[in-house]
Amino acid sequence: MGGSAMEQNHNHKVVIINREQVVVDGVVHVEKFDALEIILETDLGLMALRGEDMHIKQLSLEQGQLMVEGAIRSIDYLDEGGKTAKGKGWLQRLFFS
Repeated sequence: MGGSAMEQNHNHKVVIINREQVVVDGVVHVEKFDALEIILETDLGLMALRGEDMHIKQLSLEQGQLMVEGAIRSIDYLDEGGKTAKGKGWLQRLFFS
């Protein structure tokens, strides 16, 4: 009922507006970002945003919110090993693409 102070509330939400803007709630940390890919740690696991000319317009880790603008092509949730369903880890794709 009351719960402990150590319990984490999940407030994960993703809003995509016209494939030009993404707002993500529940962001814990930004692992990597450039114009083509942004890797986020959310309160429900790793997420990869991919596109073109992407930039972070707003980031508040205190509120757990990120706003990205650019041409959004895909959003993937990564498993615990940092792999997508295609089986390549994001670090492997970064260094061996």
